[in-house]
Amino acid sequence: MLKAVILIGGPQKGTRFRPLSLDIPKPLFPIAGLPLIQHHIAACTKLRECKEILIIGSYTTTQMTQFVNDMQKLYRVIIRYLQEFTPLGTGGGLYHFRDQIRAGNPSAFFLLNGDVCADFPLREMYEFHEEKPNAIVTIMGTEATRQQSVHYGCMVCNGSNAVTHYVEKPNSYVSTLINCGVYVCSLNVFQVMAEAFQKKQDGFYSGNGQGTPHPGYMSWEQDVLAPLAGTNKLYSMQVSSWWSQVKTAGSAIYANRHCLTLHCTRDDVCQIIPDVYIHPSATVDSTAVIGPNVSIGTGVTIKAGVRIKESIILENATVNEHSLIMYSVVGREASVGEWSRVEGTPSDPDPNKPFAKMDNRPLFNTDGRLNPSITILGAGVVVPAETILLNSIVLPHKHLARSFKHEIIL
Repeated sequence: MLKAVILIGGPQKGTRFRPLSLDIPKPLFPIAGLPLIQHHIAACTKLRECKEILIIGSYTTTQMTQFVNDMQKLYRVIIRYLQEFTPLGTGGGLYHFRDQIRAGNPSAFFLLNGDVCADFPLREMYEFHEEKPNAIVTIMGTEATRQQSVHYGCMVCNGSNAVTHYVEKPNSYVSTLINCGVYVCSLNVFQVMAEAFQKKQDGFYSGNGQGTPHPGYMSWEQDVLAPLAGTNKLYSMQVSSWWSQVKTAGSAIYANRHCLTLHCTRDDVCQIIPDVYIHPSATVDSTAVIGPNVSIGTGVTIKAGVRIKESIILENATVNEHSLIMYSVVGREASVGEWSRVEGTPSDPDPNKPFAKMDNRPLFNTDGRLNPSITILGAGVVVPAETILLNSIVLPHKHLARSFKHEIIL
């Protein structure tokens, strides 16, 4: 029997995903028509041995209950949401709910970060992990460029794929093999975590709680993976399949493009340039041209002569006649007026660099100007007719009166 644990953080995280995360919890943001972590759940349920999926985070249960109920009905597997009483870090929540994970004595469990999108090779990872009798944790690793590797967890491996050195976001180059945030763990990992917890607790009380975080707060990468490196108990399985973090709205557009290849579409409604996902409840005029790489949510209305490419249109939005939308996210219940143009700048990895990943750049450059990025319309935004929006971010419920370029509209 196997289990899976999905770590989703909480509303304090995902600040780079705003304003989209202001009204939709980031783990539930639709990528290719499905909530982000539904892709994780779908991958886990392909393994018949996976009997339970635990979602751990500090979002309130009211934000997650409906989603969990829907997933249980759809996939017919036990899915539970476990709410942290306070943000406990990437490892603290896992350790806090250790008894829930160990219940039923699974032979191992998968651990997946909720903010990654990938072709999850879980079967191959489990078989790889089982071949290493002394393995406690197996990490899914991938190649990155030398310059980008320092933004991730970096690993050095020996000939038998054992990790001899692990550094999380190093200050200087360590290795181009990076951590994908997908793991297979044996239950023995909780003994390692117990030692780390005891060490943090001793430090907390010996210093009267000054200068050290609460001992319940634990970093999976720094408190667990780094000490395991070099002990022949930490391994890495390197993959060459597609993988990306989803840290910003721009990376959501990039992930949307790849996840769309997994889904069929309604190709009878209008002119489609694949790949496109259109929810069955959406109304699309036959003269619209949609695609490539577009997902259209529930209740969306697309009127005559509209052109959309490389974009995500969220539920109940309306795109009026002859509008153009490119490299943008249109929020829930937003409205784009006729003959308007909403356009962003793609932030895809450099196609000329092998193994290049997304550059999740900050909103502003060193001059204080907005970096070129996709355009985002928050929930309920109204864009009037014959308006141009270029490389701009509009916070929810704004009624625009004119065109904007390279601005954040507060």
